[in-house]
Amino acid sequence: MAETGAPPLSPTSPARSPLFRAEHFVWLTARVLEQRRFAYHFLNGGADAVETALDAYRNEDGGYGHALEPDLRGPVSQPLHTGHALRVLDAIGRCGGQRVERVCRYLTSVSTPDGALPAIHPSLHGYPAAPFVPIVADPPSELLATGPVVGLLHRNEVWHAWLFRATDFCWRAIGSLEKSHPYEVQAAVAFLDSVPDRSRAQAAADRLGRLVREHRLVALDPERLDAHPVPPGCAPSGHHFPYDFAKTPGSLARAWFTDEEMTRSLDFLASEQREDGGWPLRTRAWAPGTALETRPLVTVEALRTLKAYGRSVG
Repeated sequence: MAETGAPPLSPTSPARSPLFRAEHFVWLTARVLEQRRFAYHFLNGGADAVETALDAYRNEDGGYGHALEPDLRGPVSQPLHTGHALRVLDAIGRCGGQRVERVCRYLTSVSTPDGALPAIHPSLHGYPAAPFVPIVADPPSELLATGPVVGLLHRNEVWHAWLFRATDFCWRAIGSLEKSHPYEVQAAVAFLDSVPDRSRAQAAADRLGRLVREHRLVALDPERLDAHPVPPGCAPSGHHFPYDFAKTPGSLARAWFTDEEMTRSLDFLASEQREDGGWPLRTRAWAPGTALETRPLVTVEALRTLKAYGRSVG
């Protein structure tokens, strides 16, 4: 029995299944957090083990740091690290209580004047970070950082004074989108999928879906990627697919794509598993260590997406 309380998959798993190969990759390369998350989602591991691993990234100010998001190094808390932590807690049913109260106090302390979050807080200055990460003294409000955090807090029925202005910011930012970027759209979807005003969210999602298709922000035919433009600032392999926007069948973004388009994208996602059992990076790798840390994270998320759509991975 493994220390997680979860037995490993049997070496006799059928035809060295995707899950068996991914498990080998995770134990070989992953941080403890991704090992615990893999065990929770696929080996009946416990939520306590995930929470304990996540605590290593938590700071006294209530935020999270220590390269939880591998592209941002150093110990200091950052909004993107903290959003990552909330996603982990949400996935294990622990996004509430005093821990999240402390998170909300941290979010309040780093908010911009309009109550939203910057993508990068200037406290990161002096620590290593990806060269494409802008660190400025007076960072602007960003839907990229604010949308997912606000969405997760609403999803878990967390109420805090910070949420009111941050929610208003997200509505304004989404309503003003005319030409966007896939990462910004993903942040908007994370907000719209969980915000309480469902009729307003549906209307906003319908408009956003038209924008995504009109501006060709999604690759609808994985077999003809050369015909799809890569978004500005992305790696040559940085295409985005229907499953990147509709991470679960219940997402509002699922309606943006036909059944055939979604099936094609999920087939492609399944086929992307590499010989070593992990999924590849589609972002720009700027340091060997960060690429090694990120691939297990990407692998866990790929398996979770396939599982959410009923694809057999075991």
